[in-house]
Amino acid sequence: MAHQQKKVEVVFSPALYGLYDNPEANVVVVDILRATSAIVTAFKNGVDQVIPVPTRDEARIYKQKGYLVAAERDGYVLDFADFGNSPYNFTPERIEGKKVAYSTTNGTKAVYQASNSKQVLIASFLNLTAVAQMLIEKHDEVVILCAGWRGKFSLEDTLFSGALVEQLLDSGHFYTICDSATASLDLWQMAKSNLMQYIQRVAQRERLRQRGLDDVLEYCHTPDLTSEIPVFANGVIENYRKLTAHKMS
Repeated sequence: MAHQQKKVEVVFSPALYGLYDNPEANVVVVDILRATSAIVTAFKNGVDQVIPVPTRDEARIYKQKGYLVAAERDGYVLDFADFGNSPYNFTPERIEGKKVAYSTTNGTKAVYQASNSKQVLIASFLNLTAVAQMLIEKHDEVVILCAGWRGKFSLEDTLFSGALVEQLLDSGHFYTICDSATASLDLWQMAKSNLMQYIQRVAQRERLRQRGLDDVLEYCHTPDLTSEIPVFANGVIENYRKLTAHKMS
């Protein structure tokens, strides 16, 4: 018997998430510049756990407990942190086998916001196809949550959402009657032939440029560098592959 198609929706901002909150959905959290790109990079490079920390004070407590701490606000590394949230900071030499406490302006709050859902996946262009395949295999409803910028709409998160929506709809296992999913898909299909040129228009690109942090722009928009999928549960982000191996053993 053919599978019933499942619904996919896109949330343009955490401020709108209450309108889409669905305990039966897998929620995909995306913050392309730079939080989820950095988290995916950390798992690509062998981190054991990433602990998302919503506030500066909590991040400081983790530092006092001896954890590695990656923390920034508005792109600036917090004075007590070991490093900020550029993906380039998460090298194997620094983080392999470690637990890292992680706090950012937008992304870590969005991760906690989604915690009521069936499963929370951390996505970026770097693991785009792996995330799409996992969602197709799980065959639950999908909500893609854009971390945005201080509650506002963000182009780069929306473009990624469109890329993911495209793969899900192309699989034949999903449908959408969500205007923001349709708008994301249209934007992606318009921009994808010259993505880096389009990204020059992104507001966050300018914020990063002003701080000298825009060296990650091309890296953060490179698809399928890894098949690792970080998932959030019980207050920590872990490697989905490792979690499922534990359950099977």
